[in-house]
Amino acid sequence: MKAITYSSFGQARDVLRLSDIDTPAPAAGEVTVDLAFSGVNPSDVKARAGSRPGVAKPPFPLIVPHSDGSGVISAIGTGVDPARIGQRVWIWNGQWRRAFGTAATQITLPEDQCAPLPDKTDFETGACLGIPGLTACFTVFSGGDVADKTLLIQGGAGTVGLLAVQLAKWGGAHVIATAHGPGMDRARAAGADVVLDYSAPDLATRLLAANQGRPVDRIIEVEFGANIATDSEVIAENGVICAYGSALNMTPELPFYPLLFKAVTIEIALIYLLTPTQRAQTIARLTDALTEGALHCPIQRIYPLTDCAAAHVAVETGQRTGAILLQTA
Repeated sequence: MKAITYSSFGQARDVLRLSDIDTPAPAAGEVTVDLAFSGVNPSDVKARAGSRPGVAKPPFPLIVPHSDGSGVISAIGTGVDPARIGQRVWIWNGQWRRAFGTAATQITLPEDQCAPLPDKTDFETGACLGIPGLTACFTVFSGGDVADKTLLIQGGAGTVGLLAVQLAKWGGAHVIATAHGPGMDRARAAGADVVLDYSAPDLATRLLAANQGRPVDRIIEVEFGANIATDSEVIAENGVICAYGSALNMTPELPFYPLLFKAVTIEIALIYLLTPTQRAQTIARLTDALTEGALHCPIQRIYPLTDCAAAHVAVETGQRTGAILLQTA
């Protein structure tokens, strides 16, 4: 199979190579997927650059990057239902704690890491579901139904944020999102009831006013450290702050007293480590949303497999308005 590989950390153009390697045969309980697209996420870029704390060298001699992808099952191992051959699927944790991910023409992995793709959902969308889709769905629904609740989605114009806005509205929530500049229009187009500029100095006051003076029930947080002071002001008693990122401040100080006297739950979400039950529930809900046409995954650009380095640079540069994909077929 054709695959993008690396054996050392470094800049994308210095370490990523197009290689010919053998496709691993599916063992018991495994399937081989002929990939259509591979999703490029910030975590993939950070792993290749060696920027994860405490990691001095790649964990495997040869790595095929990327955790997300979509395609068609072409071969199965023993114990797998033969009906799965030819099934359209999307992939989660493709390269999590494994050597070979989705930046290739094929991938072999356990069959439960291949979720059926709804008939009307295209492969491009499928390649966005593993990290962005599951993160958005889990952070919105980990506490159960959100109908008639008010959700604040901080960073509602990012890839995860836009999906979270759509999912929360599909779930019947009143949605307040924060964004900035052109991102405010994107969050509004995704369905947010109210969109506020996250740079406003009186953001907490504006957030409460947007909810008729009432605190919000749940906060989906992309920048936990930078926003915890505001979040603590606007969260309701027994509310939940579900955080999936804190890039601007990785060692935040918590305003414990106001959080304590609201009995706030702080939930940290790392989508790679969902329990089997959490993952099954999240995949089921995400599938329902896709089947009902409630979810649109914005795509900024699709690169050919040979331009994987350029795709990594696009993710590193930031300021994206959609997902970055590789076409692998």
